[in-house]
Formats: sequence, C-alpha cells, structure tokens
Amino acid sequence: MNDPKAVVELAAADLVGPGVTPCPNPKMHLWNQHPKVFIDVATTGEGKCPYCGTVYRLKAGEKVHAAH
Repeated sequence: MNDPKAVVELAAADLVGPGVTPCPNPKMHLWNQHPKVFIDVATTGEGKCPYCGTVYRLKAGEKVHAAH
C-alpha cells in the first residue's frame, strides 16, 4: 500500500526499547490483521508499517534521548 491508512503521532514517552513502537497498536480495530512488528521512530522521527501503511511519527518538539 502506498497511501497510509493513518498517521499516529507519538510522544517520546510512548516509544519502547530503542525508540520503537509496535504495529498493530492497541487502538486499531483490526489488531490481528498482520504480524506484530516494531517500527523505528527514533532514527528519523517517523516510520511506516510495511504491512498496513500506518505512519508513526514523533509529535512536534519531541526528542528521543539515546540510552548510553
């Protein structure tokens, strides 16, 4: 799919592990439509699910702090 079904804006605190978010997310109606994947949002501030096309991006002004 080339057109995203949705754009989900996230706060940095919403990210898990190394700056990723799961898809499908718990708010999706069809949560079992594709395997769970983790989308990297920290690297560029935005990531797209390869299965459903949902775009996840950081809200304006949000910063992800790298763990050392």
